[in-house]
Amino acid sequence: MKPKGSVRTYDGAVAIVTGGASGIGCALGEALARRGAHVVLADVQIELAQEVAERIRTTGGQATAALLDVTDFAATERLVEDTFHSAGRLDYIFNNAGIGLVGEVRLYGLEDWNRVLDVNLRGVVHGVQAAYPILLRQGFGHIVNTASVAGLVPTPMVAAYVASKHAVVGLTLAMRAEAAAAGVRVSVLCPGVVRTPILIGGGKLGKVLQPISPDAERELFERQRPMPPKQFAMRALRAVAKNRAIIVIPTWWNMVWWLYRLSPTLAYHVGAWGRREYLKAAQRAAST
Repeated sequence: MKPKGSVRTYDGAVAIVTGGASGIGCALGEALARRGAHVVLADVQIELAQEVAERIRTTGGQATAALLDVTDFAATERLVEDTFHSAGRLDYIFNNAGIGLVGEVRLYGLEDWNRVLDVNLRGVVHGVQAAYPILLRQGFGHIVNTASVAGLVPTPMVAAYVASKHAVVGLTLAMRAEAAAAGVRVSVLCPGVVRTPILIGGGKLGKVLQPISPDAERELFERQRPMPPKQFAMRALRAVAKNRAIIVIPTWWNMVWWLYRLSPTLAYHVGAWGRREYLKAAQRAAST
């Protein structure tokens, strides 16, 4: 099947961004709009998504907000189809919605596993399943799935998150090889640590099972040099435009990935050290 057109980069493009109300999704939506794309910000936090869309419009961009729970396939399919029929094309879908879960596996309940996998993995599957048939018919488009460096390197204290993000990386790379012949691109974003609500416990987008104070959690977070989401989005869109398969940002996190590939044993010891540091902080919090 020969492509019937080509994906627009990014002026005049139509893009859906799930999880578009905050964090990376919000930054991607704003960056896309600045580059001339019409953006649909899809999120369960509809009021916040509407605020972002309004902010984009007041600065001359094109954006709409849509209520979407990515665990609901019928709703996801309806949003994708409505966007396509309204605009006459669909250039991008950023399957970005996700949640975090921090803590040792011994503290998990089955509902914790299910919630993380439902949003982080099944939410991506729903976006793919809804958009891919449309992109195949039109002969072009780009699916961009958000995973994590934790989808490349096993990371202690976030086992369910790691499992979901490894699956997203595998899904993306397997699909990329199939889709290319039809003119459809597929990429995976693998953020290191970005300053987003998903990493702040106690919120709607994350859950911390370990007994740790907000101050201690914040201290551990800051040690990892979080990148501002706007900076992440700028670099991510440049890499997406180049049709990169695996996009690791900030780039220094590539060293962590390379270390794991070079010596899984050494990477294991680094991870074990990180676990000990986290538990020390949690223990100090529990004793105060």
